[in-house]
Amino acid sequence: MPLLLALETSTTVCSIALFKGQQLLGASELQIEKSHSSHITVMIAQLVENCGATLHELSAVAVSGGPGSYTGLRIGTSTAKGLCFSLNIPLLEVSTLHGLAAQVTALTPNPERFLFCPMLDARRLEVYTCLLDHTLKEVLPIAPVVLEENTFAGELQERPVIFFGSGAGKFREMVNTKENALFVEGVLPNAKTIGELALAKYEQKAFEDVAYYEPFYLKDVYITSAGKSTK
Repeated sequence: MPLLLALETSTTVCSIALFKGQQLLGASELQIEKSHSSHITVMIAQLVENCGATLHELSAVAVSGGPGSYTGLRIGTSTAKGLCFSLNIPLLEVSTLHGLAAQVTALTPNPERFLFCPMLDARRLEVYTCLLDHTLKEVLPIAPVVLEENTFAGELQERPVIFFGSGAGKFREMVNTKENALFVEGVLPNAKTIGELALAKYEQKAFEDVAYYEPFYLKDVYITSAGKSTK
């Protein structure tokens, strides 16, 4: 079974996890802002050692690929690529938003009844978001969105949508009278779900090009007012 190291640094959370196949061997997390660069390599070394393994036993490294904090994504990417280069192992990428959604779909009874909308806070009324079904297939692609009262209005008329993540609170204040808009609090990015989703990619050999891989930044320059439903 592959030994996979997963890294999640796309927000203020610095999270790592180690998997042997589907088995979670251990995880470590810090929710201290600007802690990534000074702690991530120490966290990795300690976690791998505490789990009775060595870095040279790693089969691949999985990284949260964004969107998210420019600095956080750079730190996670450079750490993952450094390990992959030095150990000559594959690099795997998992969307930050898909990782958030995987946490909620796993806890939702009859998830096929819902759409899932992870939201990462950008600035003011802006979020990074997408719409997913219960299999994590994108109904609306990942994009920067300026929130308005009628954002996702068409989707909310058709079926319940569950909103979550650091940007969902801003939207809740706008649509709290719509019965199909449901909210889950306390959902934060973590390396555990990144590792769980990365295993399928590893088995499919869906590897990234270590030399040329870049995370999905969604920089501010690309943010436009895309808040209205596409329907």
